[in-house]
Amino acid sequence: MPAARKSQVSLNDTKYYHCISRCVRRAFLCGEDPLTGQSYEHRREWVEDKLLLLATIFCIDICAYAVMSNHTHIVLYVDDKKANRLSDKAIVIRL
Repeated sequence: MPAARKSQVSLNDTKYYHCISRCVRRAFLCGEDPLTGQSYEHRREWVEDKLLLLATIFCIDICAYAVMSNHTHIVLYVDDKKANRLSDKAIVIRL
């Protein structure tokens, strides 16, 4: 059963988090599907570009990442000091 994010993240304990996102129903994120022969490799660059863009919008640093055929691994650093320095206007602009 999923847990509330506030019970999973504790910046007092660590600011580094290993996040995994996985495709469902044998779907392919990128690479070649061995059953159909369909290539989804063009998506790898899309995922990488989006990760790097989101890191500039939110107060996180991407320490490492891997885009696999059906899932991603991302090691994030949450920069709470930077987030606390943001003005209300700077927060609204990020949306």
